[in-house]
Amino acid sequence: MASSSCLRAENVFSHTISKFKHSNGNGNGSIRSPPISSFSLLSSSPIFSPKSPLLKTSLSHSLSIKASSSSSSTAIAEPEGIKINSVPTKPIEGQKTGTSGLRKKVKVFMQENYLANWIQALFNSLPPEDYKNGLLVLGGDGRYFNKEASQIIMKIAAGNGVGKILVGKEGVMSTPAVSAVIRKRKANGGFIMSASHNPGGREYDWGIKFNYNSGQPAPESITDKIYGNTLSISEIKIADIPDVDLSRLGVTKYGNFIVEVVDPVSDYLELMEHVFDFELIRSLLVRPDFRFIFDAMHAVTGAYAKPIFVDKLGATPDSISNGVPLEDFGHGHPDPNLTYAKDLVKIMYSENGPDFGAASDGDGDRNMILGRGFFVTPSDSVAIIAANSQGAIPYFKTGRKVPTGWKFFGNLMDAGKLSICGEESFGTGSDHIREKDGIWAVLAWLSIIAHRNKDKKPGEKLVSVADVVKEHWATFGRNFFSRYDYEECESEGANKMIEYLRDLVSKSKPGDKYGSYALQYADDFKYTDPVDGSVVTKQGVRFVFTDGSRIIFRLSGTGSAGATVRMYIEQFEPDASKHEMDAQTALKPLIDVALSVSKLKDFTGREKPTVIT
Repeated sequence: MASSSCLRAENVFSHTISKFKHSNGNGNGSIRSPPISSFSLLSSSPIFSPKSPLLKTSLSHSLSIKASSSSSSTAIAEPEGIKINSVPTKPIEGQKTGTSGLRKKVKVFMQENYLANWIQALFNSLPPEDYKNGLLVLGGDGRYFNKEASQIIMKIAAGNGVGKILVGKEGVMSTPAVSAVIRKRKANGGFIMSASHNPGGREYDWGIKFNYNSGQPAPESITDKIYGNTLSISEIKIADIPDVDLSRLGVTKYGNFIVEVVDPVSDYLELMEHVFDFELIRSLLVRPDFRFIFDAMHAVTGAYAKPIFVDKLGATPDSISNGVPLEDFGHGHPDPNLTYAKDLVKIMYSENGPDFGAASDGDGDRNMILGRGFFVTPSDSVAIIAANSQGAIPYFKTGRKVPTGWKFFGNLMDAGKLSICGEESFGTGSDHIREKDGIWAVLAWLSIIAHRNKDKKPGEKLVSVADVVKEHWATFGRNFFSRYDYEECESEGANKMIEYLRDLVSKSKPGDKYGSYALQYADDFKYTDPVDGSVVTKQGVRFVFTDGSRIIFRLSGTGSAGATVRMYIEQFEPDASKHEMDAQTALKPLIDVALSVSKLKDFTGREKPTVIT
């Protein structure tokens, strides 16, 4: 634990933004959680009650960065009047970093030096030319601990020689917007404070990741170095500067270090206006015979929904649901799927539901699309966007290239080999940035519906979301798809299941029977990047059958505790008379095979999945 390697409070060197601690009467510190806050990006101050204690403290909660035991901090430089201190520290276990960054419970990040160690390890992993006197972007999804973390990150950045930080107002900026700002401002990279679709609040999750200069998540070559440096870190370089007021737009200078607090929406909105025909979309949203609803799930896209959908595109203010970002996402789970966005699903499946519904997740990179009484699977969504993009979206008027997958998309986009991309876990986007983009996907679908209805007169039946999807199935056939998520399983059992499946794959041969299905091949998926030739292994255990059906098993790395087992089931159906079957009914024989083959219940003890997509 971090606390075991730190000095007692009376002996520490401390850089505090303020204290999470208060006296409990016996001289010891105890953790006090501030009230959950909401915030406005349209005014110069938080939208708290004047009597709220958070008004006085929202800019000043944080943790100490402390010198390790038997050590003390020393001043190492004073460039342009900034005092830079070297704070001795020791490695902290458990900071293995993936392409989605580092995700843990908030209380873990609140441990002494936990976040500071990781940030310093990142700078230790980068070539100096990638940040010295350079520009970095900082933003996050508004969850609990982001404001405190912002101050720590900025001080360590200054301590390591970064020239300027662009930070979103209140520390807020969606993941797609960070990528967009990095690219527009030609920044060296950026920090994203988010645990994505995972719950927020003091008892829940927090995360941090770094995106490189083209806006893409840091490659594994860098994340591996970060982890290696967390195992050997001995000092934290931190600037002795005051906290930055994140509630007001503007520039603050400390010697040669500059912090600019920016509107997190403006650069992203400008990009969306370049990609899409806003007048076309507006012509749909202002129609009296078309109703639209967007559920921001009290997450970061609430800051973007009104400026884009209401102010620019003419949607009514009441079309935005859960549009105020909250530090705990309103006690919700900001994952836009049929389970966690159940309120939106209920509205869309009601007798007189809206024509179009959508939701986005915690940090704004995922999306769910619904028509009245109709759910669009993520796999269908990206295929339909690709099929309709050239006519409906100006950005693609000269054509598009469409591989699938997400984790390894950056090189393909940079090489001009990919223009639209998607994944089955509700992530869709294009090469306008180097991240998935939830609002982009919503605007893409609105563009398609608007394009299909642009000549419809008032009173004429509109082409619906369901009409577009069914027409696509009739043309290309339907891929029935489902994903079973078993969240927070015991890691030991989940890992044993994957090892069992890998052993099974090693012994399999073409023609093996699995129920009524004959095996074509089985493998543990390996990806070779066609641009740089890099190879990544163990990406999912696959069983592919002779009729094209397939089942896949993998462990997700996007959670903060335990293991999430994901089971994928897919089957192609060319017969149009079967296209409107319920997916669970159509896939039941294959689902039964998947559960039997994996012995999932035996290994995990789970009777049923947490989420079914």
